[in-house]
Amino acid sequence: MSTTRPYSPGDRGPESSGASGASEGGADVPSGPSAGRQVRTLSFDGESGVVPLARDFTRQALYAWGWLPAATADQRAAAEDVLLVVSELVTNACLHAEGPDQLWIACDNKVIRVEVSDRGTGQPAPRTPHRAGRPGGHGMFIVQRLCLDWGVVRTPGVAGKTVWAELGAPA
Repeated sequence: MSTTRPYSPGDRGPESSGASGASEGGADVPSGPSAGRQVRTLSFDGESGVVPLARDFTRQALYAWGWLPAATADQRAAAEDVLLVVSELVTNACLHAEGPDQLWIACDNKVIRVEVSDRGTGQPAPRTPHRAGRPGGHGMFIVQRLCLDWGVVRTPGVAGKTVWAELGAPA
């Protein structure tokens, strides 16, 4: 499902400014009313090679949260889907904005939420019609197909946007 809703159904919205519940070092910090929520944040300030950096950071979080090593093929596929979505969102920020500013990932028992912030003004959307045999233009189509939901958050008076996506936790 493609959406421009700022938050997914049932989401409580963004954390208040400066209260992300996570350090840039990537430490897990319980957040919000349910202490079962774990959050990690990665700043891309001054970094190069941001796509592999984002994948490695996410892979480390998935290990810390017990998604990896996967006990079943379905659990492995769910973890690979998360890594692919992170790659696509960070790549989009590189190609269509001035690069990503921050990666934020949060996990509870049911959903993992990925957010990539950038300074771009564009509106991400799957290309239509989707042409599977042609190179390029598949990123948001992939995100749309793999995720429960996704959208874009813009803060009035602040340059840029945050693209978010949510994936179901493995059974």
